[in-house]
Amino acid sequence: MKAALQDYHARMQRVLDHIDRHLDGDLDLDALSRVAAYSKYHFHRQFTATFGLSVHRYIQLARMKRASYRLAYRDAESVTDIAMNAGYDAPDAFARAFRQRFGQSPSSFRKAPDWEPWLAAFRPFDDARSKLMKTFTTDDVTIREVAPTPVAIMEHRGNPATLGATIQRFIAWRRANGLHPRTSPTFTVWRSERRPVSPADYSVDLCAGTDRPIEANGEEIKAGEIPGGRCAVLRVVGNTDNLEPAALYLYRDWLPASGEELRDFPIYCQRLSFFPEVPAHEAVAEVFLPLK
Repeated sequence: MKAALQDYHARMQRVLDHIDRHLDGDLDLDALSRVAAYSKYHFHRQFTATFGLSVHRYIQLARMKRASYRLAYRDAESVTDIAMNAGYDAPDAFARAFRQRFGQSPSSFRKAPDWEPWLAAFRPFDDARSKLMKTFTTDDVTIREVAPTPVAIMEHRGNPATLGATIQRFIAWRRANGLHPRTSPTFTVWRSERRPVSPADYSVDLCAGTDRPIEANGEEIKAGEIPGGRCAVLRVVGNTDNLEPAALYLYRDWLPASGEELRDFPIYCQRLSFFPEVPAHEAVAEVFLPLK
């Protein structure tokens, strides 16, 4: 029974990966059922039963999520190009669908995204992607000696629903300072729980590695350091929007069984590849738990 379930999950994961990789293509039911190696007459029902979304709805949301990331974080790409890449024949059709879903036109979202309705709209999609999330084991964790890294820090304090706006400012700031992610490592330091009792207590640092003097350019940027030392490291591939399961595994399961003790620095991650620069299932992050 366990082997059969694993095979079923592997087939469905292949479908999600295929969708991620071919968002610009024709993702019809015939093609996807062949990827899953199921009859198309049963595949659609199986997909909906597994993920809580129809295949068509899932693809719509996947394309719209990529489009909204490009609007918010990639100024160089035109709204027309983003609309075409999202599967719409005309910008007007894309604008109507975008406004209906998020309450903003694509242009106004690009200028000042309202992230709360955006988060609500994508909750079913994020829940669907978490259905097949990998279960971590001790074999996935390595202990690594980490070198210290000087960083520029933009702090986010308060409602996590507004984190997207801080990320947008952070990306614009590092772009203006020539700190491209390929040459300047990207870190997120979690200083609170992902969902604190009071949203006002949410606290996270966005960091870009640099040893150059920092030019704030009107932003609240400060110098800091990701300290060196021993760390338990857990690599996550895909679904890097939500690294809470990885962090919980390190704290709740791995640490008590390891005999290790924590160092006085929060858990953090380094983002090695990013959606939408790579398909969602190829995004990579490493979660670091500092040890004595």
